[in-house]
Amino acid sequence: MPAVLPVDVLLVEDGSLDAEMTMLTLREQHLVNRIEWLQDGEMALDYLYCRGRFAGRDPVLPKLVLLDLKLPKVDGLEVLKVIKNDPQLRQLPVVMLTSSAEERDLVACYALGVNSYVVKPVDFDKFNVEVGKLGFYWMLINRVSAT
Repeated sequence: MPAVLPVDVLLVEDGSLDAEMTMLTLREQHLVNRIEWLQDGEMALDYLYCRGRFAGRDPVLPKLVLLDLKLPKVDGLEVLKVIKNDPQLRQLPVVMLTSSAEERDLVACYALGVNSYVVKPVDFDKFNVEVGKLGFYWMLINRVSAT
């Protein structure tokens, strides 16, 4: 049985259209090998901590988390807070990819340690361009520590 490639991007997005467009763009531009799409914050935390339905997964962390702000069960702010307060996870790059352009959301995310905050464009073509730029930067240009 061939080895399963580690996840490049953990996409936490409850909107299926936004998730599909994000995954399609990242794949079409050959920026990722594997994307794990989860639809709520509780699943994201279960994935990162290898618990629940993810209890048997390889504990290798993704290279990037794309996190929506407004999520069911556990919202994006809480997921971000958990990640950035955990010494084992805090170096994991987290990009808030959200439809909220509210200043209070932006401020709250940066206060918790988000690496980047991107407002999703409404226009399909602009969305693809922005997600492509985002993927290009975080997957190819940005360097992270292996520790």
